[in-house]
Order: sequence, then structure tokens, then C-alpha cells
Amino acid sequence: MTSTTDLIALGNEHNSPSYAPGPLVIDRGERVTLFDHDGAEYLDFVAGIAVNALGHGHPELVKAIQEQAAKLLHVSNMFYTEPQIRLMDELCRLSFADRVFLCNSGAEANEAAFKLARRFQKVVAGKPNKTKIISMKNSFHGRTLAAVTATGQPKYHKGFEPLVPDFLYATFNDLDSIAALADETTAAIIVEPVQGEGGIVPSAPGFLAGLRALCDDVGALLIFDEVQAGIARTGTMFAYEYDGVAPDIMALAKGLGGGVPIGACIATDHAFEGFERGSHASTFGGNPLASAAALCVLEVIQRDGLCQNATARGEELMAGLRDIAAKHDVVEDVRGRGLMVGAQCAGTSAGDIVTACRDEGLLVNIAGGNTIRFVPPLIVTEADVTSALTRFETAVSKWSNQRAA
Repeated sequence: MTSTTDLIALGNEHNSPSYAPGPLVIDRGERVTLFDHDGAEYLDFVAGIAVNALGHGHPELVKAIQEQAAKLLHVSNMFYTEPQIRLMDELCRLSFADRVFLCNSGAEANEAAFKLARRFQKVVAGKPNKTKIISMKNSFHGRTLAAVTATGQPKYHKGFEPLVPDFLYATFNDLDSIAALADETTAAIIVEPVQGEGGIVPSAPGFLAGLRALCDDVGALLIFDEVQAGIARTGTMFAYEYDGVAPDIMALAKGLGGGVPIGACIATDHAFEGFERGSHASTFGGNPLASAAALCVLEVIQRDGLCQNATARGEELMAGLRDIAAKHDVVEDVRGRGLMVGAQCAGTSAGDIVTACRDEGLLVNIAGGNTIRFVPPLIVTEADVTSALTRFETAVSKWSNQRAA
């Protein structure tokens, strides 16, 4: 068997320099546990960055993928397939939306949303000068050029200038900041109901409702980026349900396929008047394999009460992290919604603590520079949460003792 050291050396020889993987080679997974190439076990509270909604090796998801792979993988959007049709119908049944554009990732879903919003203003509203899109500082919307432009973090822009024109940045949870930018030239406002890469920051009460009113006032479309916060992650099927405020357009991905790449831009009939035949497309979007996987994920979430589980386990996780914060001054704040939880750390300690957690068999990662993100599979149990908290506190204690030595 090739050693882990040799595999990592080979990977480093060929991998894109834009990645910097940790010193693990993951071999397989079971539920909420990952096993590396050497057989070591890790409690997975990253879940592919909120992707593996049903954990690893879920028997029904495996079966759905196997059966669909044996039947049909791809035919393109020149034809319908039944999994694609049923997935679109289910997404509309569960949400505010009437129509669906299926793609392969969150960035693609947001790209579709931007194109739809701009074309809507030109073609439907008849206002060709209505081109500006307002996003939030510290937001994250993807890595394609328009999506990275919409991302309100300059570090992601560096080296890719000139960016796509007519994107403006306001302050998250500050309606006055957004109102100061919104006018008759605003095509859309995009917001994450819970900022993910910005540090796990939930929207404040009334903020989304205020955005809805502001968009209606200036004739802009409201876009919710629920790539990370959607699909039961925050305790409701979609994060917007928490505030009872529906957008015109919404981007989904990550947890939707349970590990199989898929994205979706969903919207009202009225918003989708902005597209006509040929306006936008995706070769692999809505392929039967990804659609079958997504259908299985949605079915299991509803049948097994995983929205409720996300709420209950998230409350346990945040309560436990707050107890740890009270005992160790390194954790300054705990926040989140459902199973999208962040522990903000003092100074630059987050990276060291993530490494210490890995040494204790707990996988977590950083969001927002100094916040440790906890986004375990939605199937996580109370025992899993307890184990994660124990490992996290051990890691924090060891790091604190080393710092004091």
C-alpha cells in the first residue's frame, strides 16, 4: 500500500496551487465518521463544507445513485428525464418558487441568478439602465467572475481585476447602509440569510423583511443565496422560512445533492420571464444522476425529521460551546442557526485550534478568518455532538496550556 506521505507528495506535485489540503488522505466514511488512508477515525463536523447532508455512506442515497447510474447518467437538456422533472416539482412544492434552473454548483446558481435579474430588468421591466446589484460586505457567493465580484471580501478579488461592473457593497444587517445605495438603477439585492464564509453570522430580526420592502420600493429583485444555509441546514428546509420572507430568486447547492454536485436557481414565474429559450444553459445541469440523488436527500430530510434534528442538535452544540467559552477565554462568541454554528476565537488562534481539534479526531474548519465552523451532517446525534464538544474542549485546553507554557 502506498504510504500517506508518498500520496501527499504525489498530490502536491500535481494539485492546483490554489488548494492547500491538510495532511490527511481520506479513504472512506460512515455516517458522521471519516477514516483516513492509515485507518485513523475522525468525527466529521465539516461535512464537505455543509455538503454531506445525510453523512457518509447513507444506504438510501447510495442505492439511489447506484440504481440511477445503472439506468442513465446523462442525456443533456435537449430531453427531459423523470428524476429531473420530479426534482423541479419537489423544489417548487417545498418553496416559494414556480420554476427551476438546474446546474452543478452554488457559483453557477448565483451566476444564473445575476443573469436572470439583469435580463429581467432589460426585457421585462424595460429598464436597460437598471443594472446594479447590491451585495453585502463579508459575503461569499462563489468563485466564478461575477460570483467573486458579488463576494464582499476584497481578498477574493485580488488579482482578478477588472471585476464585473455595477456591483455595490453594503453592510450586512444594516438597512440604512443598503437604502443609501438602492435607487432606480438597482437590478437586484443579494444576501445570505446566514453569512457562511463571513463567519457564520445570522441575519438580524426584521432585516430580510426590510430588504423585501426596499426591493419592492425601488423595483429590484431580491435574491437569497442559500447555497450553504439552505436544505435544512438552519432548522427549516430553507433559511428564509425562519423570517417568513420570500425572495424572488434563490440559489441552492451544497447539501442538495448530499455529496453529488448539483446547484439550482429557483424563482417565481414573474422573475423567470427574464429568460427565454437560449438565454442560459448548462450541459450537465439537471442530469438524472444528480437529480436522483437530490430527490433522495429531500425525501430523507422530510421523512426523518432532519429539520427538527438540526434545530435540536444545533441548540445542544451552541449551548456546549458557550459552556466552553465561559471556561476558556480563547472562545469569544458563539453564534449560528440550526447546524450552521460558529465559535469566534480570539486573535489568530482559530487555525491552531483547528489543528489541535484534528489531533483529537475532530474535523472542523475556519470561516471568516477567526471563526471555527461546525456544520456536521444533518443526521448527527446527541451522542455525536457530545463527543465533538469533548474533543473540542480538549483541543482548546491543550492549546491554551501550550500557549501558557
